[in-house]
Amino acid sequence: MASEIADGHAGLSPERAWWLRVPAALLSPRSVFFALREDDPDDVAARSEPLLLVIWLAGIASVLATPTAADILDDPDYDSVLFAIWAFIAGGLYGFVGYFVIGLALLFGVRLLGSLGDFRRARQTVGFALVPLAASLLVVFPLRLALYGGDAFRGGGADEGTGERVLLALQLAFAVWSLVLLVIGVRTVHGWSWPRSLVAVLGAVVLLGAILGVLVTI
Repeated sequence: MASEIADGHAGLSPERAWWLRVPAALLSPRSVFFALREDDPDDVAARSEPLLLVIWLAGIASVLATPTAADILDDPDYDSVLFAIWAFIAGGLYGFVGYFVIGLALLFGVRLLGSLGDFRRARQTVGFALVPLAASLLVVFPLRLALYGGDAFRGGGADEGTGERVLLALQLAFAVWSLVLLVIGVRTVHGWSWPRSLVAVLGAVVLLGAILGVLVTI
């Protein structure tokens, strides 16, 4: 427990400490999630800008992996500049909607298992669990551009075949990494066992699946 509390940021301002915790979530996630237990108003406020960056990058990474992005440059109304603007705006919207919706689903999951935690803690747990997905934008997107250039976002072309399947598998691996971090986050924030934490996350996933199922049938 002591290793989780002492995360190496003692003596730093809350703002600097939380910026340093963003990359630390990839290597030492328990110390990051343990720090979410702190309820000091200055510490809570210091998380806002790092979370904003993570959520936005994760949203952009998500929209770039959608079928819409796969052939968006086939539309003559889109050039590379407009595509970048679309990815930035749509990614931000996608990220924030996901942040709050998944946060609510996680709150539902942990409350089922007896948590008294609030919505802020649930959504911030989700936010820092998204760090791998945000990091995927800095890995998968440059690789896709290096391999395929503009064909990466056009129908057909060179971006089909084994190379694209490898990139999709890499993107999926980052998403799974985020899911694993979410389980670690729930376990650390609430001090629960692995099975209890996993059930809470599964409860959130079931709720999200039900919501999506309703939306699809509307």
